[in-house]
Amino acid sequence: MTLFKVKVKWGKESYPDIEVNTDESPILFKAQLFALTGVQPERQKVMLKGVTLKDDDWENFKLREGATILLMGSKEEDVPKEPVERTVFVEDMNESELATALELPPGLHNINNTCYMNATVQCLRTVPELRDSLRGFKGDVQREDVSLISQSITAALRDLYASMDQGLTVPPFSLLQMLHIAFPRFAETSEHGGFQQQDANECWTELIRVLQQKLASKQVTEVPQSQNYKSFVDQYFGGTFDVEWKCSETDEEPSTHTTEQFLQLSCFISQDVRYMHSGLRSKMQEQITKMSTVLQRDAVYTKTSKINRLPAYLTIQFVRFYFKEKESINAKILKDVKFPLDFDAYELCSYELQDKLTPMRLKFKELEDAQVEAAAKGQVKSKGDGKTKEKGKVLPYWFENDIGSNNSGYYTLQAVLTHKGRSSSSGHYVGWIRNANDNWFKCDDDNVSPVPTEDILKLSGGGDWHCAYVLLYGPRILELPLESEKTE
Repeated sequence: MTLFKVKVKWGKESYPDIEVNTDESPILFKAQLFALTGVQPERQKVMLKGVTLKDDDWENFKLREGATILLMGSKEEDVPKEPVERTVFVEDMNESELATALELPPGLHNINNTCYMNATVQCLRTVPELRDSLRGFKGDVQREDVSLISQSITAALRDLYASMDQGLTVPPFSLLQMLHIAFPRFAETSEHGGFQQQDANECWTELIRVLQQKLASKQVTEVPQSQNYKSFVDQYFGGTFDVEWKCSETDEEPSTHTTEQFLQLSCFISQDVRYMHSGLRSKMQEQITKMSTVLQRDAVYTKTSKINRLPAYLTIQFVRFYFKEKESINAKILKDVKFPLDFDAYELCSYELQDKLTPMRLKFKELEDAQVEAAAKGQVKSKGDGKTKEKGKVLPYWFENDIGSNNSGYYTLQAVLTHKGRSSSSGHYVGWIRNANDNWFKCDDDNVSPVPTEDILKLSGGGDWHCAYVLLYGPRILELPLESEKTE
């Protein structure tokens, strides 16, 4: 085996100590680069001293230890990558430096197989607008009145986040108690008397549905023809599909169009799916059998879905579990499916929405082009110049008449909920969350620790290690440089 550690430069971003095995096909190295940058392998141009790497062999691409490799690739038609600024690697810090540089988020005590709930709570806590909305919620926990159970769950989550905001690691007894009352299956016990493990995505879904009932949307009265929503969840987590139904068995039946709402996208995992993007696409065109009014019998229809409204926060579930009748368990698909740190939903959208996304996407491209030009002229300031960078103008990530939407199609990963084990009712769930400074943390119940970004990319599956189960993407924020920075 011939291994080299190299440095990869991509635009302003630099990735040191990337392992390259030249005994393997170069396409596997390009897959590594895709996981780091989001640039699809077919759009990558990998260069070393003017020589371009081929897909099938390393001929003429003479690697050496510590070599600097240049990666070029368009982001406009692909998954973008937002630079992650870290002046010091987390793994190189001692405990004192970690305590100073990083504010560790609080953990949650495991109350006998409640890791599924803890991981869900940690991931949702990364949404600042959700925390603000909960702070404004006026209801209280009413343990004696079952008719107010949705209010009690919402209030319990609000109170739990308030305790966590004080830096406290707490046992989430109140929230757990309310969930057990509302959803008795979460209170099922094993033959040994303890609580049984539950499916984290079911907990996520039920919790979101409760919040959908109780948290009011943000109303914008000053903007003409503004979209109004009954619920905060619909506003910030809800998307819309335009759906076309076309009968595959007759041309006499015209296609019909419907609208569907979603709070999650599903990434189906088949033998051919290697990347999240293809798993999402496969679900958006499928064959459905239903009654044909023309044929007067059941017929096969092609159902084609296109997103017509993108929410600010996009939840993606990897469909990793299926029911195995023989063992009566939800068995797990361990397949490795790569997901990007930055995700572009443009290709999944309707033509109408794509047109609406274009203006903001052009602004992102203008800024990126300006940064590349400045880098070429050597005008990029060193991160270690000792000066505190002033914050530039931050543009809204939503459409003016639709607060809570996404106006570019660009997303940045901010939380991953993983599962380790072989079935949804066993094993262990963990939340992995990113903070405002782009630091990642592993929230394993009450054990919270910093992790490098590279560890997040290793959660794609393929074995008994933690596999990504639910991903939460937030809006990619466009920050314009200050005028002084433009002229320097």
